[in-house]
Amino acid sequence: MASSPIEEPSTYDHRRQSCNSLLESSAPREDTDESDVEPGSPADADDFLGRCSSPENDHMMRTREQILAAQQRRAAIIRALALLCACSLSVGSHYANYVLGPLKSRLARELGASHTEFSLLFSAYSLNSTWTSLVGGALASKLGTTATSVIATGIILIGQLLLLLGHAIGSIRTMALGMFVFGIAVSPLAVVQETIIVRFFRSHGLGVSLALGLLAGKGASFVSARTSYPLAARFGAGAPFAVATGLATFSFAVNLVYVGASRWLVDGAHAELEAADVEEEAKRRGLLSVTEAQALEKVAAKKRVRLRSVVKLGDVFWAYVFLNVLCGAIWSPFVHLAANIIETRYSMPEDSAANQASYLLAGSIFMYPLCGFLVDRFKHRPIVIQLLVCSSMLTLLCYAWLALPSPSPIPGIIAFAIGHGFSPLLLVVLVPKIVPLKYVSTALGVHKSLENCGSTIFQTIAGLALDIHKRKIGGPSSDPASLQRVLNIFLFLNVLQLLAIMTLAWLQRRRTRRAGASRVTFDSRPISGARDGHTAPTSEDADPTQPLLAQSSESGAEYAAVTRAKLRGEAHQRAETARGKVFAGLCGLLVVFCWVLFMGTAYFRLGLREGKGEFKD
Repeated sequence: MASSPIEEPSTYDHRRQSCNSLLESSAPREDTDESDVEPGSPADADDFLGRCSSPENDHMMRTREQILAAQQRRAAIIRALALLCACSLSVGSHYANYVLGPLKSRLARELGASHTEFSLLFSAYSLNSTWTSLVGGALASKLGTTATSVIATGIILIGQLLLLLGHAIGSIRTMALGMFVFGIAVSPLAVVQETIIVRFFRSHGLGVSLALGLLAGKGASFVSARTSYPLAARFGAGAPFAVATGLATFSFAVNLVYVGASRWLVDGAHAELEAADVEEEAKRRGLLSVTEAQALEKVAAKKRVRLRSVVKLGDVFWAYVFLNVLCGAIWSPFVHLAANIIETRYSMPEDSAANQASYLLAGSIFMYPLCGFLVDRFKHRPIVIQLLVCSSMLTLLCYAWLALPSPSPIPGIIAFAIGHGFSPLLLVVLVPKIVPLKYVSTALGVHKSLENCGSTIFQTIAGLALDIHKRKIGGPSSDPASLQRVLNIFLFLNVLQLLAIMTLAWLQRRRTRRAGASRVTFDSRPISGARDGHTAPTSEDADPTQPLLAQSSESGAEYAAVTRAKLRGEAHQRAETARGKVFAGLCGLLVVFCWVLFMGTAYFRLGLREGKGEFKD
């Protein structure tokens, strides 16, 4: 049967074509000579009579356009399916993450736990994320997002089962262990989820796609905060944990479906291949051509990123990392403590306080799609920084409202819901704008790690601060002075966050100006001796009365200028790398301090109190 001149979509091997393109791009380029042109073929495809067309050629062009349009429609549908799978991966983890907050007062009475001990439950969840985010980014680069996602969702399911068991047997230690295991995989799963979306939608509306991906998790968080207390009141305190376990099982099942269909999704959507995909293709080709397999292995090695390479990402990246620490300190701890703060501050019943606090997470449902649209619509403007400043001002207004005497928490809740409703998306969108594409998964891992580090540290400190003047254990109430102190710290950290955003914008502007000046300097190199738009004369048409050394001196001056610019750029890069090593060391010390603080607090608050994890009948 004769082969068709037009390749059908069903026979299009995206993986093979992509690897061929990688091999071509990695091959050394040489100047085109006559040997590059097929003998007997004119260099120009159109002859001197113009392009001659025939009915057969016109029909072939129309058929090719129709097939291309069909391929594009099919790729769009497959990308939508991949997005649906990616959104479903985190539904169980996000729901389970926000179950405890609304139940704090109820469980505190049943468990007889103090504020510090209850904060340790939240900190146990975010503690492992201080290092697993980095491992998750490295695993996603090494093993691929498919294998890493299965590991992450499996660990989350195990941790959720331990949390359910701990509540069933009345042991706060087992519950803390469940949160600890649960937290091992939450950040790697978030890194994998965001990397999958970037992989499929890098050039197809990335802002809106990331918004929809994160919206699924935030929607599950809002539903959790909204339903956990009513479920506990109607069906018992174990009902929310059972629902969370069921959703974690659902996410794991969807992940298995994604694993089975991943190759079809990648090929059908024409998504970029990962290092693991290139290695798999190299093994397949190794049976046919050892040379091609070795070349693909080299390409796969170039696509992998080592963690120590982050020291070379520059000052802008480290300012972004510091911003993440502050965001972690003022976002997650407040959401977990909000129900208890509102209950104590405004003398509200538990159910009313839990219901009002749940609206803190409602803003993401509406703001994520709007934010994604704005980021895609105004991507050539500083819209991300402008929105970050707006978000910081709104959360600052919330903390100021709650810290000052106020009759109702509603204005503060609305301000935080809007401000926090789109800011986590902005931190993810910033990553591809700061680092090269191959560093995205690693940078996302650092982002998650340091954000959770700030969250864990302040969550633990807030629990200790709320227990300073507490005399009686067993109730949810807080001392007004301790509560005021915590709100003041939130306010102060929010001011620091606003300053960090402005510093990040200033550093980015400085880097952009330096890059522009460098391009101008190097672009001037080829037009040596040119003035007023005229090219330099050659040896054939030069004026014999003009000395040739004048051209040489001008060329030498321009060469010296270019060399000095290059040396300045290299010196600046070395200085940034040296500062990057210092900042990386400080981040490592911050992670160590986070673990020491948690372990010390857990030992003195849980380890030395026998029988603390028993329920009161």
